[in-house]
Amino acid sequence: MTVHQTTAARRDAVPAAPDEESPDGRAPGRAFAPEYQGALGALSVNSSLHEVVERGLAELRAAEASGDHREAARCGIAVAEAYRRLGRVEDAERIWKSSYRTARAAGDLGGMAWAAWSGGTLARQRGALPLAYRLLRIAADLAERGGDVVARGYSLAGLAETGRIQGDYEAVGRLHEQLLAEARRRGEARHAVWALEGIAQMHRNSGSYDTALALFEEAAETAQRADDRRGRAWALRGVADVLSARDGDVERALGLLTEAEGLCREIRLVGALAYNRKMRGNVLYRAGRHAEARQEYTRALAEFREMEEARGTALSRLGLLKCRARLGRDAGETAAELAELHGELRRIGLLHADAVVVRAAAELGVEVPPGASPVPSAAEAKGTATGAGTGTVR
Repeated sequence: MTVHQTTAARRDAVPAAPDEESPDGRAPGRAFAPEYQGALGALSVNSSLHEVVERGLAELRAAEASGDHREAARCGIAVAEAYRRLGRVEDAERIWKSSYRTARAAGDLGGMAWAAWSGGTLARQRGALPLAYRLLRIAADLAERGGDVVARGYSLAGLAETGRIQGDYEAVGRLHEQLLAEARRRGEARHAVWALEGIAQMHRNSGSYDTALALFEEAAETAQRADDRRGRAWALRGVADVLSARDGDVERALGLLTEAEGLCREIRLVGALAYNRKMRGNVLYRAGRHAEARQEYTRALAEFREMEEARGTALSRLGLLKCRARLGRDAGETAAELAELHGELRRIGLLHADAVVVRAAAELGVEVPPGASPVPSAAEAKGTATGAGTGTVR
């Protein structure tokens, strides 16, 4: 099955199991954060990231002082993930590697898997997709050998998300569907929301707006029932994107983005806030409000650069380039920067880099960058013809 074959009937065929216990004994139907483990297991998925860092470091020091390597590794994973989401990438890199070594010393395969998952997720955030694939495959293998079902699911989800971001929909569409079915069987609402958003994003980028909207709305409703503010914020961003691209409904889209921004600020999701700001720029640009869009892209670009988020940085640069062109920038300067940006998109490993810059060049009336194919693949052609861009989930 490909992503294009997802139907409402298929979604209904795999209902949640309200009476089935999740793998860690938690009540199903409520969002939880399995990366918060050991002494930090009581933390909510909605806990402030600064709180996670503060408590995590305290518990990490206590575990190290007592010689409990397994507990130290598990606490470190929570800290690494909080640092990553806050954009403190050097700290995140240091902590996940330390946690991996500590878990290995304790013979804790599950802990090693979670640490490698964190490292792979960080690598993807920084635009190092080959490294992300390698670490996430290691994580999935370790989790399977260690019998950690949830860690394996998150590692496979990481691989699926990396493929989706790269644009390889045919390769990862089925995996998204399988992970959605597993999440529903176990009552893992947070993971189900992630899968729904990923499938929706692939439909949106392929031009299937109606299906994408239905899936994003389902994800938003599921996240709200599960009290998953992070998941709901990302889903609302997706709804806003589709309403803007399909219907030109600017005010409703901006209202949804404002709601999503509030949710992100509650738990200080730096990366999600930056992507929310970039989407606000997209909505304003489509509405012809180029000066306002330029402001949003400029701020998003600064935020992405601060957290070393390679893909967000490139996409914000693209939006800013288009705004400047619309506001009277010299065509030669626009073409030169677009050629430079084409190289950056390719360096990240995005399969649709050529289609993105060819479409931008045609839209702005400038020369196509050297080496960019003017004939995208069939999937890319469908997406570019309907205004699909390079959207994201988390």
